[in-house]
Amino acid sequence: MIRWLQNYSGIQSIGENIEQTELENLRKEVKKYKKKYEQEDKEMEVSSEDEDDISPEEQKKIDEEMKKRQTKKKGNRTSVSAEVYGIHNVKKPFVPRVIPKTEQQINRIKDKCMQSFIFNSLEDKELKTVIDSFEEKKYTAGQAVITQGEEGDVLYLVDSGELTCEKVFKAGDPPTYLKTYVPGESFGELALLYNAPRAATIKAKTDALLWALDRECFNNIVKDAAMKKREKYENTLKKVEILKSIDPYELGQICDALKSCTYKKGDVIIKQNDTGDVFYILDEGKCHAEKVFEEGKPAEKVKDYESCDYFGELALLKGEPRAATIIADTDCRLLSLDRMAFKRLLGPLENILQRNSENYIKYMKKYKQKCQRNN
Repeated sequence: MIRWLQNYSGIQSIGENIEQTELENLRKEVKKYKKKYEQEDKEMEVSSEDEDDISPEEQKKIDEEMKKRQTKKKGNRTSVSAEVYGIHNVKKPFVPRVIPKTEQQINRIKDKCMQSFIFNSLEDKELKTVIDSFEEKKYTAGQAVITQGEEGDVLYLVDSGELTCEKVFKAGDPPTYLKTYVPGESFGELALLYNAPRAATIKAKTDALLWALDRECFNNIVKDAAMKKREKYENTLKKVEILKSIDPYELGQICDALKSCTYKKGDVIIKQNDTGDVFYILDEGKCHAEKVFEEGKPAEKVKDYESCDYFGELALLKGEPRAATIIADTDCRLLSLDRMAFKRLLGPLENILQRNSENYIKYMKKYKQKCQRNN
């Protein structure tokens, strides 16, 4: 997930600036405390010169005071280290907040989460926790939701309305328009991940209804879920023949964009002549393709699919209806990419996919000719 977030403009420079700032702060803190400790040590040395004149009772008090100072020194050093290295992102025992919502609100949030890349990797239990934690926020047209340079502890999910995103790249220059956020999109995650100032200003273009998610829930549920999803899918994708040539970074991007879906034995996954908008990779189970070659005649089985096989690319590559019907032979779990993600992530592999699709078409023609000869 972090690699995906680094695709946003400016994120690498943000990370470098944060690291440099933290290092500089640490140097300053070390110098300050070193000076303080040296002064205290000098005071102790002066006191020790006269210790022959100190009574046992006074010596006991001095010893107790020295112990207190030593304890205080250790405590101060620990707190400085925690602050410098990003205490906001240190995990603590997590107790998710629960903000009451109507059934209608819950359904709306769930629908928008399914449209958002960041949230569509969540399991049902995790999604429920996130939905419970969301807080409703309303903004009027022209009102700023986040401002560039300010601190941020909240991620926002757009329920309704539109918001514009602008960024000042150089002090004194006017803001540059970057994009418009619409329902189903989210923003504000960079500040949560990097404990960095807001990277841009986002204002309501129209009246808008947003759902705000706090840092703790994001770090403990959303971020972890995305990483688990990536680890889970990478092993499958590495076995897909067409994906063996891409580098780990590209593979990670595909993992992040995949959606999981399940089908029962006998279910129709795609139907011949339907419009195709999804590319599938078979994760678990078996299925087969069957095709009607002549109207009025029964469908004929033309191909079997097993784990790590893929299908559905023909309709996306050529913009044509589905060439065959795919039916689940067992209970199946599939990984899918919609048309937009398919074009964006598998674009470099389009030539290979085209060659494979042409071979498939040739195979279909030969199969049809064979069937006609047998008849």
